[in-house]
Formats: sequence, structure tokens, C-alpha cells
Amino acid sequence: MLSYTAIAGPAARPLFGPVGDLYALVYAEPPYIEGPAQVARFRESLLEEASRPGFSLIAAEDGRDLIGAAYGWTMPAGTWWSRAEQDPSREMLDVDKFAVMEWIVHPARRGEGVGSELMRRLLADRRERWATLASDPRSAARAMYERAGWKRVATSVLPWGPPMDLLVLPLPINDA
Repeated sequence: MLSYTAIAGPAARPLFGPVGDLYALVYAEPPYIEGPAQVARFRESLLEEASRPGFSLIAAEDGRDLIGAAYGWTMPAGTWWSRAEQDPSREMLDVDKFAVMEWIVHPARRGEGVGSELMRRLLADRRERWATLASDPRSAARAMYERAGWKRVATSVLPWGPPMDLLVLPLPINDA
């Protein structure tokens, strides 16, 4: 039976092993073709990211199997992606943003709405005005982002891969 769980902060650590395994499976596919070194870097960074303010993870499980995950954290006002070639508008730069760091679904479970539900739950009730993420323009997911309303505002160059598009999505104002 499919279920979704939301976990904030370091309490998400018990899921990091399965999230790392799912990441390895998803990012072994084209266009990424990531290997053990990249997966190890991901696993290490996940521990640090969980301690960031506003960290939230949504897990999709079918029974005991993790089939999808999405997580992110609050990017404070005045900050932007460190390797961005352009800054966003002052309207975006001067407020907190929710940085979506990963949004992954098991290849055998794509097309079932799992990814859409993960993102809907991850972004629901956020206090930030904008969500942002980095996307490989060669990925199949890119078309999904565009259909969901994400817009490209900048480019980021990583030392270990191709240029990434930096996308943003306005979030509903939630003053709760």
C-alpha cells in the first residue's frame, strides 16, 4: 500500500540509507550516469543538509520499499545558488526561498503520480515565497518541471558536470 511520510530535520536520518540507494538507482540512468564516487558524495551531503534550517523530507513507500523521495531546506534571504552565473530578481533574492535538493522516483514507478504527490506535499504550507531547484536541461524530468510551472531564471556551472538550469516556482502565501 502506497503511503507518504513527512519528516523534518535530523529525524529523517533513518531514511538516508534507502534514499541513498534510490539516488544511486535513479542517477545511474542517462543523462547522469553517476557512479560510486558521486553517490558517496550525495550520501555525505545529505547528512549536512538535514541540519539546515527548514529541512523537510517527504518519502513515498509501498509497504517497506522506498519508491520516491523529495527534500529541501530554506535558502535564506540574500543568498542564491553558489555557482550561479546570474542572480535572480531582487524580489527573489531578498526573501527566503525553499531549495528543492532532490526529487526522485524509482524508475519502475514513474508515471503513477508519485513524483507530483511528493512535490505537492513538500511545498504545501511552506512559509517561503519561492521554491527553487537545479535541473539538468538534458533530463526527462525537465519537461515535467515546465508543465508544473517552474521557470528558468539562471544557470549554474558545476565543476563535475554539465551546466544546470536554476528554476523557480512561486509558492502560495501562507502566513500560518
